[in-house]
Amino acid sequence: MQPTLVTWALVAFGLITNLTLVTIYLVFLRSPHSQRSKDLMIGPGKDWRDKTHFRLNLGFAWSDFLFFVPLFVSGSIGVLLGYTWGYVLFGAAGACSLYINIILWFTEKKYVYPTLGALKYFTYYWGFFVYWGMLALAYSVVRISGIEF
Repeated sequence: MQPTLVTWALVAFGLITNLTLVTIYLVFLRSPHSQRSKDLMIGPGKDWRDKTHFRLNLGFAWSDFLFFVPLFVSGSIGVLLGYTWGYVLFGAAGACSLYINIILWFTEKKYVYPTLGALKYFTYYWGFFVYWGMLALAYSVVRISGIEF
């Protein structure tokens, strides 16, 4: 299962999409109560809505580093080397991204959508994570099924 141009494009799209989030999470995990963390996580000059909002974001940061990032990195390496296990891990990373970001797409809409508008909200703020997750999962299933494109 040699990587194709589509494989490389999906890995690049995943890197671009997730690298920003991982960078933000690194700052947040290093100093979760700092103003810079708040500015990056919830917007410049904004504060946590409540303690649950803060804890939810802290939980997402830890779970991404402990679960999603290893799946994404090892899956990306595996698909670029052409291994079946790489597509399984890459698809699992896509499923994780799809699952959590669909939840966030709806739960954060009340607070974030009004300030961003439809285009920003449904593209680079939440959308790219959902779109990459769908594409990575679907592509992995197709490739594991033996279809090559």
